[in-house]
Amino acid sequence: MLIEIHMLKNYPPTCLNRDDTGTPKTCYFGGVQRGRISSQCLKRSWRTSALFETLRSRGWRSRNLPGMVSKELGDMPDKAIAHVKKLIIDLLKSDSKNAAKEGNGRKATSSANRGKKKEGITGQVVFFTSDEARFLADTIHSLWEKEAGESVEKFLEIKTDNIKKEVETIKARAITLDIALFGRMVTSEAFVNVEAAMQVAHAVSTHALDLESDYFAAVDDLLTGQDDARAGMLGDIDFDSCCYYQYASLDMDKLRENLKDSPEALARVDELIPVLLKVMALSNPSGKQNSFAGHVAPEVMLVEFKSDKIPLSYVNAFAKPVSRYSTQIVKDSADRLAQEVDLMDDFYALPVAHRAWMSLRSETAPRVCERFGSLADLADACAAWARE
Repeated sequence: MLIEIHMLKNYPPTCLNRDDTGTPKTCYFGGVQRGRISSQCLKRSWRTSALFETLRSRGWRSRNLPGMVSKELGDMPDKAIAHVKKLIIDLLKSDSKNAAKEGNGRKATSSANRGKKKEGITGQVVFFTSDEARFLADTIHSLWEKEAGESVEKFLEIKTDNIKKEVETIKARAITLDIALFGRMVTSEAFVNVEAAMQVAHAVSTHALDLESDYFAAVDDLLTGQDDARAGMLGDIDFDSCCYYQYASLDMDKLRENLKDSPEALARVDELIPVLLKVMALSNPSGKQNSFAGHVAPEVMLVEFKSDKIPLSYVNAFAKPVSRYSTQIVKDSADRLAQEVDLMDDFYALPVAHRAWMSLRSETAPRVCERFGSLADLADACAAWARE
């Protein structure tokens, strides 16, 4: 079964997802520049949300695996703990032949590989679970007791190769729901790669982008009335205001396959669907939120269930941009989306077992759909359909 989620979210002035210059991310689509939120940004906002935490099945993306393992080994001497960190760092060193590459052919680099390296952390960000960290700690503690006889001198002789064979059994251990959903790619034999069950598109604005800049001054409270009393700092922040189309597809069979060694997480798959829909609807990227407070809920949600795994985005509804000068940009975008659904139905007739539609302000809807008046009702219906 394939579940596809489409949303329209209309944001006020925000700077949700920035590039290396601090400017909101953009792209070209349909011949014009659009606002963009990267899929990485969206996924992080979902998996770190308070709602996702209710599933009690979340991993960690971090270079501090040595620190996590060391906490589990607090009874070992400091010199031995330092060696533990070195062993884990060596275990997770990137293999240059297998290093991840960006789409333009350049090798992806971690912040640890740029500039001065920080001691005690791995060179690559690793997506791992608490169980995996504990397993590493148990394996190393066993070597400390049985191979080194709790002797620091003997323990310092242990090499990465001594633990690699034991550590490779970590591949059969349980993973969390977020790893099963969004996947994991590592360049070390210590962890198994996980192919994502969920594909997430970059969000793009339904209209052409107007990028603006906020010029601000930090006024000194205590130097008022003195010669040098003016602004203590001057600066500017780029921002935009966009109505975004968001799309994601979830392969339920792949999700269950990823969780075959994770009975506790697998048991939560049925409760995942309504929670995931609420997470996607009610979570927003955290970029510059203290300055803009751009917290919104979807204007439109469309959820489709397909037995045939033929994913289909409706992004081309906006290949011709909605007028950015329209005073009804949300309604115009919703109408476009409904029309695109009908167009795809007419031309391709892809079988859809269930289609749920929720719209706050537009009466337009696809010809074939079940309309819902609340997120709770939509989520409950989708949960029931997922169990069929």
